Amino acid sequence: MARPEQVLLLEPQHELRFRGPFTDVVTTTLKLANPTDRNVCFKVKTTAPRRYCVRPNSGVIDAGTSINVSVMLQPFDYDPNEKSKHKFMVQSLLAPPDMTDTEGVWKDAKPEDLMDSKLRCVFDMPAENEKTHEMESNKISSLSKSESSTLSMKSMASSMDDGEVKKIMEECKRLQTEVQRLREENKQIREDDGLRMRKSTVMSAPHSSLAVRVKEEGLSSRVIALIVLFFVVGVIVGKLAL
Repeated sequence: MARPEQVLLLEPQHELRFRGPFTDVVTTTLKLANPTDRNVCFKVKTTAPRRYCVRPNSGVIDAGTSINVSVMLQPFDYDPNEKSKHKFMVQSLLAPPDMTDTEGVWKDAKPEDLMDSKLRCVFDMPAENEKTHEMESNKISSLSKSESSTLSMKSMASSMDDGEVKKIMEECKRLQTEVQRLREENKQIREDDGLRMRKSTVMSAPHSSLAVRVKEEGLSSRVIALIVLFFVVGVIVGKLAL
């Protein structure tokens, strides 16, 4: 006896397409719709259960409703010369009005009560030009995010009142003056170091060690001044961010 025609409407009807690259989980959606006035039990089966994760893989679809089934293909080494032989089958049967146990209904179902639809799996690997287009799209997206971040910083600065802007400008000028002073001190220390080096050729060892200590003290003072300068700049940047 021939099996009854499938009452569920499948979308897609014949193929489940998976788009590569297949280095990560690839998911496609299978929609099952129940246009009847009765509840329908369903199961989704595959010829390669270890390669796919199906959620949900069984259940009950109420009358006049639909459900989306996620079919997740696990990562694998794609071979373009190997044709996919994987297939899926959607099996269904009309639920009895007094159903309380779904598994019991499947166990007691007669072969002539079962309806099924079969779908084959298709693997699509994007061409090289499509990959290049995707990379360019990602670059454009990154640039757009960067520009939006810059605009937000500008709008934040414009929202500050004139008094705060004036204070920050004065602080920047003071820091510029401090940097210039440190540069002049650094230049003077270098000149002094050069003079000490020239004198060291005619001075004794104790005098040479004294010059080295003086040089180290000069470098330490410069390092401390730069640390203080960076700390003040960090405070100003923190105020702008807030």
